[in-house]
Amino acid sequence: MEDHTATGIGARPAPALRQYVDSYVGFDLRGLPAGVHCGPPSRALTAVISLSDPLQVAAGVDDGSPVTRFSSVAGGLMCRSVAIHHDGRQQGVQVSLTPLGARAIYGMPAAELAHRLVPLDELLGALGVELVDRLRSATAWAARFTALDELLLRAVGRGACGDRVPRERPEVAEAWRRLVAARGCVQVGAVAAELGWSRRYLTERFRGEVGLSPKTFARVLRFEHAHELAATQDPLPWADVATVSGYADQAHLVRDWREFTGRSPTAWRRSEVLLGTG
Repeated sequence: MEDHTATGIGARPAPALRQYVDSYVGFDLRGLPAGVHCGPPSRALTAVISLSDPLQVAAGVDDGSPVTRFSSVAGGLMCRSVAIHHDGRQQGVQVSLTPLGARAIYGMPAAELAHRLVPLDELLGALGVELVDRLRSATAWAARFTALDELLLRAVGRGACGDRVPRERPEVAEAWRRLVAARGCVQVGAVAAELGWSRRYLTERFRGEVGLSPKTFARVLRFEHAHELAATQDPLPWADVATVSGYADQAHLVRDWREFTGRSPTAWRRSEVLLGTG
C-alpha cells in the first residue's frame, strides 16, 4: 500500500514582487483518501499550477456547480469555498496575489476576477504557457520558485512599460492594509473616517477595485483567521476558535462557516482529508 505523504514547501517571492505576491506554496500530496477539498475564501487572489494531472475545480461546494478541468487556474476574491476534487494525489504550486498584484501581473483590477475561476494563460498569454512549462520541467522546488520570480517580474515589467491600467487609489490600498492588519476586526466606518472618506464612498471605491465590499472582505478575513486555527493538527475547541478570531459567539462562527464553506464546522472537519498536512 502506498504511504500517505503530504509535503508543503513555502517560499517568499523576490523583494520586488512582495507588494504584489504574498507567498508561494509547493505541494505534493500522495496516497491520501480521495475526496473534495474546500479551498476557503481568503485575503488572496489564488493561482494554482498543476505539476501532474489537471485540477478538477468547481466554484462552489455541494451546490451543483460544474466541475472544470484546469492545467493552471487563477481566481479572484471569493465569498465561498471552491471545491477541488482529487483522487488523493496532487502536485502543484499555489501563488497568492494581493489585490494590487492583479493590476501589476494580470493587467486588470482584482474586481474583474471576483467570484471567478479562469485559466491562467487566459490572463498571462504566452507568459502563462512558459510559466507552466518552466515549473513542470524543473526538478526541485527552489528552481520552481526561481522561475516564478523571473516570470512574474517579467509580467510586472510588461505592465509597467505598457501602462495598461491606471493605478488603484492609494486610499483603497490603505483600507485593504488596515483591514488585513486587524484581521477583519475593525469598523469600516472608522477606517473610512481615518482616510477622510465617507463609509459609502469607501465602500463603492473598494468594491470597484477589489470586488468585495469592505464589510464583506472583513468577514472573509475573520473567517480566514478562524479557518487557520481550525485547520491545525491540534485545533482549539470551536468556542475558542470563535473567540480568538473575533466572533460574537460560536453560533455566529457556525453561520459564517456554513456560508463560506457550504458545510457546518463539524461536517467540514469530518470530510476534509487534507487537514494538518502542512
